[in-house]
Amino acid sequence: MIKLAVFASGSGSNFQAIIDSVERGELNAEIAILICDKRDAFAIERAKKHHIKVFQFIPKSFENKQAFETEILRRLDELNVELIALAGYMRLIGETLLRAYEGRIINIHPSLLPAFPGKDAIEQAYEAKVKVTGVTIHYVDEGMDTGPIIAQAPIFIEENDTVDVVRMKIQAVEHKIYPEVLQKLVNERKWKERFNNK
Repeated sequence: MIKLAVFASGSGSNFQAIIDSVERGELNAEIAILICDKRDAFAIERAKKHHIKVFQFIPKSFENKQAFETEILRRLDELNVELIALAGYMRLIGETLLRAYEGRIINIHPSLLPAFPGKDAIEQAYEAKVKVTGVTIHYVDEGMDTGPIIAQAPIFIEENDTVDVVRMKIQAVEHKIYPEVLQKLVNERKWKERFNNK
């Protein structure tokens, strides 16, 4: 069973989907720790409820990104974390973590990348009046939602859909596909090979 760290900044609904999948025995992993950069994120409450360790930090209290990522890395090393899943973590991963976990950091994004990268992707797609958007799971590199794509799933935007309806459709797909893809990666255990052979 691999040890997984989840990074989140907000409500943590994808974090909850991962927890539920682990508890149902569908995802063969142990969630070793939640890493959170917001003091009042609801993801922290989810972790406490399920007796998952939390490292909550205030980025401004550190000298720079390298300093707080070094502290995160220390904690991941202590717990022998093998894989990182970003679940609404609203910071670009820096060189410190990228170097240590190359090919082992996964992100989920609410659009069909490369369309609508960055923040507010659901709103971007809705305002662009596209008929199809969706969910992308990808490896993390130094860019903003630019890493190699692992899986994608579309959702259709109907004429009468509000942005909230689109968000609900996206989340329903996210909560199903993210644990499934993580389990596939756990089975393959080829994270480093994929990057080394690029």
